[in-house]
Amino acid sequence: MRILVTGAEGQLGSDLVSFLEKRGHCVIPTDIEQLDVTDEKATADFICAVSPDAVIHCAAWTAVDAAEDIDNVEKVYKINAAGTMNVASACKALDCKLLYLSTDYVFGNDGFELLDPDNKDFEPQSVYAKSKLMGECAVSLKVKKFFVVRISWVFGSKGKNFVQTMLKLAETHDELKVVCDQVGRPTYTPDLARLLADMIESDKYGFYHATNEGEYISWADFAREIFVQTGLRTTVTDITTTEYNAPALRPLNSRLDTSKLSKNGFEPLPEWKDALRRYLKEINYGKNNC
Repeated sequence: MRILVTGAEGQLGSDLVSFLEKRGHCVIPTDIEQLDVTDEKATADFICAVSPDAVIHCAAWTAVDAAEDIDNVEKVYKINAAGTMNVASACKALDCKLLYLSTDYVFGNDGFELLDPDNKDFEPQSVYAKSKLMGECAVSLKVKKFFVVRISWVFGSKGKNFVQTMLKLAETHDELKVVCDQVGRPTYTPDLARLLADMIESDKYGFYHATNEGEYISWADFAREIFVQTGLRTTVTDITTTEYNAPALRPLNSRLDTSKLSKNGFEPLPEWKDALRRYLKEINYGKNNC
């Protein structure tokens, strides 16, 4: 297949491009330098010229707290909402597949139930969340052959992530205060890349949730497991979301139900503890480093 990937330099995009190429696909990797999705005409012209069989749209504004800054709000919507509309319109004109990466933040649900991918009970609480939901709507309204894949707590070898932050802070802190009332599951980008490749090769369109399998945990639980696997003796103290007081509101319930994957014949992602172990090995950080 001929597959165009936006945001190819990002944490997920870089792993995805590598995986698709290993599968033998003709991949057209793009980032802001090659394709500015906020430019409607340029996006239409570029995608038309490339004429892909499928587009995987990873490009997005992902700095959640910075999105709340009044100086950034317009830019966030321009990238995540209008930019996605531009990509979707170009895919509609070519009648090609479009896979859009979305987020658990679109729900903003403070309950305890599993969140079904076809659930439309949206309550986005932040600028980032609202802009990503607008992107979802653009894709599902414009494109017939679409996938919307919601993910959460992403970590991988490129870019900043929670694991790297914990390891860095542990170098100078014996105790870390970590949020305990936001519950979900991590998503490791190499595992996700394999699933997205499986999806784009299929015609099983629709809304999906994709995280690594295993128990649902809090950020504090995740931090503790990081220190268990690395042998670091840093103590994790639970705090609430209110106590943390971040600029952007986060959903307390990010229990994404991933069962639709296996129901539709896709192989679920491995358990998150195994994914963390492989990631720490990849970055050469283990118990011997303590």
